[in-house]
This record gives sequence, structure tokens and C-alpha cells, in this order.
Amino acid sequence: MTISSMMNIALSGMRTEQTRMTTAAQTIANSGPGAATETAAEIDLANELLTVRQAEIGYQANALVLEAGADLWDVLMTIKRD
Repeated sequence: MTISSMMNIALSGMRTEQTRMTTAAQTIANSGPGAATETAAEIDLANELLTVRQAEIGYQANALVLEAGADLWDVLMTIKRD
């Protein structure tokens, strides 16, 4: 696996977690007493908050992989210059 493919996979994971977070946040925002439908009013808030937390952790993990890839890239560029 190359450094660029590792970084692309991390970026893809970050996008996935962002979408997951956005979906959960919209579900939470559209729920409750003023919800448009009865189904939306009855969401499991604890489950949605858990999804938000899982997306946050996944995003952070992918960000760390991306950062490690950037660090490796910098090291390789330094070696190449020397």
C-alpha cells in the first residue's frame, strides 16, 4: 500500500463519518414534539447520540491516519532532498 492510497482511504473514511454525523444530527433535529410525522417524533435519542459519538471517534481515527501519512510523506521528501 502506498502512502497516497493510505491517505485517500483515510479521506474516504472521514467523508463517510461526516455523512453519518450529518444524518444523525438531522434525525435528532427533526424529531421531538414538533416533528412532521409520528415516526420522526419517536426516534431513539440515545441511539442517535451513540451514532454521533461513533462517527466522531471514526472521524478522529481517520484524521490520525491522514496525519501519519502526511508525516511519512514529509520524512520521505526530507530523505529525497538529502
